[in-house]
Amino acid sequence: MMKFIKDENGQGMLEYVLIIALVALVLIGVLLVVKSRSKEIGNKTNAKMNNIVGDID
Repeated sequence: MMKFIKDENGQGMLEYVLIIALVALVLIGVLLVVKSRSKEIGNKTNAKMNNIVGDID
């Protein structure tokens, strides 16, 4: 049992998995923010274009 507890072969792999998971969570957060921000910009642009077209009619 003590040999199993002292075995550190999987420690490096676990650290890499945790780092990759953290990076993935950060990327998901950034993508969600970018998505909502780009949606806001698109909606504002659409409203301005509709105003321009309304003025032409």
